[in-house]
Amino acid sequence: MTELATFGGGCFWCTEAAFKEVPGVESVTSGYAGGHAEDPTYEAVCNETTGHAEVIQVEYDPDEITYPELLEVFFTVHDPTQLNRQGPDTGTQYRSIILAHDDEQLETANEFIQELENEDLYDDEIVTEVEALETFYEAEEYHQDYFEKNPNDAYCSFHAAPKVEKVREKFAKSDA
Repeated sequence: MTELATFGGGCFWCTEAAFKEVPGVESVTSGYAGGHAEDPTYEAVCNETTGHAEVIQVEYDPDEITYPELLEVFFTVHDPTQLNRQGPDTGTQYRSIILAHDDEQLETANEFIQELENEDLYDDEIVTEVEALETFYEAEEYHQDYFEKNPNDAYCSFHAAPKVEKVREKFAKSDA
């Protein structure tokens, strides 16, 4: 039986592509969450009128990968100290956010962040938001599998590809 985890760490094209490389991850869906409007569109989210973040929803096999291990991947593929941005992408839709599916995920995410802060791994404070997931809205079809469909896209080459490589090196699938 699979479980779900939802993360926002900048552009969903990048995080989706990176998480697809992780053993135990069954599927990754790009979408929007953490906002106040119903059925948000990409344009509305980018205009920052809905309050949503670009997120990914990860379906995973907990017998192969644990939620804390997914958190490790999440904190590997983005900079949790950048407020409302990741790299060249700026705006609240690119904020670092963990949207918990239950109380256990909420507690685990908060404890994980506290451990990272205690380890003093970052020069700046971690600004990742942690909150309960209310509603996940799947992004438009053209955003799904964007990196796979557009491997020569300049944005993907400069921003998604390095994240994918980082995950491949650190969390490589045994059959890859």
